Amino acid sequence: MVLGIVGTLTWTIDGKAIAVGPGQAVCIPRGAVHRFDNFGTEDAKQLSSVTPAIMGPGYFREASALVNAATSGPPDTATMVEIFRKHGMTIAALPPTR
Repeated sequence: MVLGIVGTLTWTIDGKAIAVGPGQAVCIPRGAVHRFDNFGTEDAKQLSSVTPAIMGPGYFREASALVNAATSGPPDTATMVEIFRKHGMTIAALPPTR
């Protein structure tokens, strides 16, 4: 489950785009191919609850360190893909370039 706090992220879940803004939520079924994009002009914050816990704290530490190190744009895609794979996630497709 993902709950919007600030800004809006567009989640694409099994090919369907769903905008999630403050106070809105979406559930991602286990095994569903999903991604998110921030198409807006403001930063976004969302709260995620993952049950059962398939990703451990190491994933979140590594991913947040990479995101926080990206001061002038999105994090390095290749490094993020390495982190995903290291923690057992499968990449369905890389995001489109803008």
